[in-house]
Amino acid sequence: MENENKSIHEFDINLICEYFLAIERQGPGSEEATKKALSFITNLSEKSNILDIGCGTGGQTITIAQNSVGNILGVDLFPDFVNKLNENAKKLNLQSRIKGIVGSMENLSVNNEEFDLIWSEGAIYNIGFKRGLKEWYKFIKKAGYIAVTEASWFTQQRPNEIEEFWMRAYSEIDTIPNKVAQLQESVYIPLATFIIPEN
Repeated sequence: MENENKSIHEFDINLICEYFLAIERQGPGSEEATKKALSFITNLSEKSNILDIGCGTGGQTITIAQNSVGNILGVDLFPDFVNKLNENAKKLNLQSRIKGIVGSMENLSVNNEEFDLIWSEGAIYNIGFKRGLKEWYKFIKKAGYIAVTEASWFTQQRPNEIEEFWMRAYSEIDTIPNKVAQLQESVYIPLATFIIPEN
């Protein structure tokens, strides 16, 4: 087969979008994992602003809206994903709290210190963990939160084939303790970490 040895980065992006448009989530995670991460956020109110970066079709965006208060702005690069998020929000009568817009996580059109919570579930790798944390910090209000999922090693040693694949695909992959250390070296105070279940 012609595509047998290609990485996901070499395929037609339209085909990838078409495939992911048909599923609820465009990355790892689940409703339960989103709820668990949200459980660590304690100070949201009806006036809170939440930014979901790389929202996709909004699987986690909808879960956040159904299990918290505040207004959510979802941003994604792909218009079809954003349209589906807005359609789903309307179907669930959440359109007054959720608004999806097309935009790039590399050049967000939002104000500094606008958000009480920045969420990026399965998406920060697109810009890179360090860069995302550094660039998005200015958009968080004082005493605000950031919640991200990040590709991480569970062990210190891996089979060579797996390590080589991931180093080509995402060279920032590292162990969880090293990722937490990166947070501690930055302006963030780590609150909690957990591993998303295999299912």
